[in-house]
Formats: sequence, structure tokens, C-alpha cells
Amino acid sequence: MTPKQTIIVTGSSRGLGEHICSSLSQRGYNVIGLSRSGRAPDQVQAIACDVGDYSDLKKALKQPLKDKTVYGLINAAGIASMNLAISTPPKTVEKIIRTNLIGTINTCILFSKRFARNKCGRIINFSTIAVPISLKGESIYIASKAGVEGFSRSFAREMADFNTTVNIISPGPIETDLISNVPVKSIEQIINNQILPSQFTKEDISILTEYLLSEQSSMLSGQVFNVGGV
Repeated sequence: MTPKQTIIVTGSSRGLGEHICSSLSQRGYNVIGLSRSGRAPDQVQAIACDVGDYSDLKKALKQPLKDKTVYGLINAAGIASMNLAISTPPKTVEKIIRTNLIGTINTCILFSKRFARNKCGRIINFSTIAVPISLKGESIYIASKAGVEGFSRSFAREMADFNTTVNIISPGPIETDLISNVPVKSIEQIINNQILPSQFTKEDISILTEYLLSEQSSMLSGQVFNVGGV
């Protein structure tokens, strides 16, 4: 790894995004964390912005990224609402789609221009193992993440000519705020449907993330890594 390569991580204020920021910073990367609150771990440059708003995202990053060469983008920002579709308020539907899907697309479009110029880049988008399992009560969340997977696979083909890989990490349940309101029975249902019926840790995911950023992963693109297996 070249010291101080710049990595952008969305969702830096908590959960998996916060952990990935800390892990990469400790590994010697120059990490810039994006979140609505503008919070990130120590040693990580924090920027407040809404990834679902392309204009806000572009404006917020203009000065901090001046003269910086961005090597990687990790879209870890995500929200969920455990509810049947029929009883999910339209505003909640819009918020989930805006953050999970539109936010991912916005950052990919913005940074892909830099990767194309540099002929080098790594993009990692996050989905969920609930997509292939089709978990009851998560249809809106699953719709947003299935969109992320479809977009990422096609986008990987678009970025191949620019030596830029695009991959998807699709974890099972991990102890973060994202699943804090999910019933225990639903968590158990997901775990029991995995090939490896275990609950994984944030460290497990950060190890995979770091591998997909490395030169050793240069031949992997457009892949969905279902952590736990389905």
C-alpha cells in the first residue's frame, strides 16, 4: 500500500462506517468521512453533507478534496426501517431510497470522474444478505439495496476501462445501530439462512474491505460478497 492514499467513507459517524474509518486510518490511509452530522473518529477528516443531495455533496467536497488524489470510495451509509411495506409511511420510503440507493449512485458518479482521469480506483458499495434471503418486513430496505447491487454490477463494467473496480459487500447481521430495532426472531431467521450460521463482527467486514482496496484484488469487480453465505 502506498502511504496516505485517500479513501472516502460515507456513514462515518457511527456503526460500520465509523469502524471502517478507524481501521483504515490505523492502516495508514488518509481517510475522509462523510455524514450528515459531520462526525468521524479521531484522525479522520470529517465532512458534513447529505449524500442523497448531489449538489450538497459536490459543494461540501470541493475545497477539502482540492489537490488530493482519491484512491477509494466506500459507501457504508445506510438506514433501515423494519416494517411491512403496506404500513411504511411514504416519507420513510423516500428517505430509505434517497440515502441507500441515490446516495450511493451520487457518490459513485462524483468520484468516478476522478478515477477515470487517474486510471485507477476502488469502489466498495454495501448491500445486505437480506436481499437474497427476501426477509419479511424489510421489503423497502431490500429494494434499496437490491438497487445498489444492480447498479454496482453494471457500473463495474462501465469503470473497467479506467482500471477501477466496483464490488459489493453484503453482510449478515452485525451489532450496529442499524439492527438495534430489528426483532431478535428476524435476526435469527437471517443467521439461520446463512451457510455459516454465525453473527459476524465489524472486524470481519473491515478485513474484507481492506482486501478489496488492495492491489491483490485487482481482478475482482462486479462481485457481491455475501458474508455468511446464502
